[in-house]
Amino acid sequence: MDTIKLSIVTPNGEIFNSEVKSVTLPGKEGEFGVLPNHASLVSALTVGVIEIEKKDALKEAVAINWGHVKVSEDSIDVLVDGAVSLSNDEDSDISAKLELAKDLVNSVKDSNVSMAAVESKINSFS
Repeated sequence: MDTIKLSIVTPNGEIFNSEVKSVTLPGKEGEFGVLPNHASLVSALTVGVIEIEKKDALKEAVAINWGHVKVSEDSIDVLVDGAVSLSNDEDSDISAKLELAKDLVNSVKDSNVSMAAVESKINSFS
């Protein structure tokens, strides 16, 4: 099974670090997917949702306001200003996370991204 190492870091520390099957990122020029052995690139990220397919095929999501990503054949390094993990683990309140995620994306006033589309993706995790 091919996997790629994904790391998501905020100014407050690392919020995700694991091997994954695929990642979809909200790039400035539009969403794009990354699979193992992807061509190297660096891209700016805009407000949106990072969608993660983990090794066990479970899906996870992280709402972000903006950042950058560096992709190589075997790793994805995401550095973001603000992020909220939308994972539904037993130690967390998903409704509180959804509210934090909505507040985070709504804090980006100058974005050209359709906020309705981003909020729709966030609401799909409830």
